[in-house]
Amino acid sequence: MTAHWRYLESLQPLPNLFLQAALRRKVNGTRLPELGLRSWLDVDAHKLADYRRVCGFADSSLLPPTYPHVLAFPLQMQLMTSADFPFPLLGLVHLANRISIHRPLGGVSKVYVSVQAVDLQPHAKGATFSLVTQVDDGMGLLWEEHSTFLCKNVKIDGPLGGDFEPSPLPLTEVTRWDTPAATGRQYAKVSGDYNPIHLSAPSARLFGFPTAIAHGMWLKARALAALDDHLPASNVEIAVQFHKPVRLPGHVTLSASAAGSHGQFRVDGQQAGIEHLTGEWKPIDG
Repeated sequence: MTAHWRYLESLQPLPNLFLQAALRRKVNGTRLPELGLRSWLDVDAHKLADYRRVCGFADSSLLPPTYPHVLAFPLQMQLMTSADFPFPLLGLVHLANRISIHRPLGGVSKVYVSVQAVDLQPHAKGATFSLVTQVDDGMGLLWEEHSTFLCKNVKIDGPLGGDFEPSPLPLTEVTRWDTPAATGRQYAKVSGDYNPIHLSAPSARLFGFPTAIAHGMWLKARALAALDDHLPASNVEIAVQFHKPVRLPGHVTLSASAAGSHGQFRVDGQQAGIEHLTGEWKPIDG
């Protein structure tokens, strides 16, 4: 884990960070920075309400399980656009995301957020690393996230790791929903993630996509909003793998196992055999 930390009193505006990201299109090394970033961040009630609306979460005294990701996003951006970060941000592929909710996310108004990049590994298509985010309140660790990203066409030495897949549980359809063309722009407004591949067909084509695609973290959030009565509110780890991106506009189906301490879920596309997301939940110590 990172041994050195820098505390930030304030963060750079996201438009400035996206401009820096747009100007960096080349790999400039194969070593992750040893420096992590930390900052105190506030929960804005109006922004939270907008996030609930876009992602389908009902009003609650608890934060949505994915909302700390949005709180931490500016700090994550600042780390991944720093001069010593080796990979171009706009070329990264989000492969997987795992969040752990250690205690109920109630009464949260100000949190201490830490972000670091770790675990650089070889991959068949390049190299992967994990972006680790921790959110603390006055009582200690509250929430944690591990996001796995792929940087293509990077060569590092080492054996290729295999993905562990749990034994499948029986799933039944929970709901279906449309993904309008404006989905990416709506989520960008509430998350700050204005990656061009999500905003419109013309901007997505600049990066090799025929049309805009939905944010992976919007898809995870939308699924968890629909599964609110399936999962525990705390002491739970929720992990997903992102497969085929959701092209906008589109239509998807969410299926899940029965409610309980352990379970699995999947988001499928309109065409048979198209999986967009697979996930599971389990106790943190389970």
